[in-house]
Amino acid sequence: MKVQEEVKNVVQKILEEKESVGGIQNVVWIAAGGSNGGFYPAQYFMDRESRTLRSQSFTSNEFVFATPKFVGENTLAVICSMRGTPETCEAAGIAREKGAATIGLYVLESELTRICDYNIKYESIALDESRTERVNSSIGLSIAMTLTELTEGYEGYADAMAAFDIADDIYRKAVEYATPLAKKWAEQNKDEKTIYVMGSGPAWGSAYIFSICNIEEMLQIDSPTVNCCEFFHGPFEVLDKNTSVFLLVADGRTRPADERAVDFLKRYGGEKVYILDAKELGINRIPDSVCEYFNHILFSPILNNVYMRQLSYTIKKDYNTRRYMWKVKY
Repeated sequence: MKVQEEVKNVVQKILEEKESVGGIQNVVWIAAGGSNGGFYPAQYFMDRESRTLRSQSFTSNEFVFATPKFVGENTLAVICSMRGTPETCEAAGIAREKGAATIGLYVLESELTRICDYNIKYESIALDESRTERVNSSIGLSIAMTLTELTEGYEGYADAMAAFDIADDIYRKAVEYATPLAKKWAEQNKDEKTIYVMGSGPAWGSAYIFSICNIEEMLQIDSPTVNCCEFFHGPFEVLDKNTSVFLLVADGRTRPADERAVDFLKRYGGEKVYILDAKELGINRIPDSVCEYFNHILFSPILNNVYMRQLSYTIKKDYNTRRYMWKVKY
């Protein structure tokens, strides 16, 4: 069974179970770190397409410490953790105690899969053999699209489901295209102490994950994340000819904001300004009706598995090493 069909079956069951109490009226996306960033496509989609459903994304501990009052029996809580991060499991327990229907996304069974009403297994973005349509961000986006389709209708649904079928092929070809470019970028940035990452709109989640998970967590290099729409409201004052900037240009409605930033960076930045355009990576194979929502699905594995790895090889730092994570109490 395709994972998108599995998603549809689960969402249909939940809607049927909740029909007697007024149905699903809101959805919360709960996770930490890269899993939290991986829910960005789902939240971005809900913000732009849903007319009736309230949707909000939370990092796990914020949900634990400040649980919204609207969470209850009319809520769908989608919770993601690869191995069962403690604060994510606690958040799942709170959502269920409040009466929410819960879906756990997981790689390894854990306390999370015990707590949640339904569980969908995903494939890690970090493994070369993983299928793009089966990673956590794809499944989250599938849930958002399917929930919207089944509750209020979504005219792009058929195009989106067809896009998942070709997403992995687009990604594989993008890896071939980007690898030599990433090697050159890594060589240019091998001595950098700070690498800024920029993006906006549908690429913002990918920019965020690239900064906090790939560059900071895995390589221990400072990496502020800057939204292209906010660049001209403060951050551009740090730019000079020596600043290292990695900018994602999305294909979608916020593209003019990315292009405005590109123009400024080319005028006032230097050789360490790097531009990665979704159109270069083949996103134009996806219909215009839905391609905006697939920027993250394409960008994130390329950034993790091509650009981060090439920088790791060049600076000779094993990206599996950590200073604190899994080593000390925190």
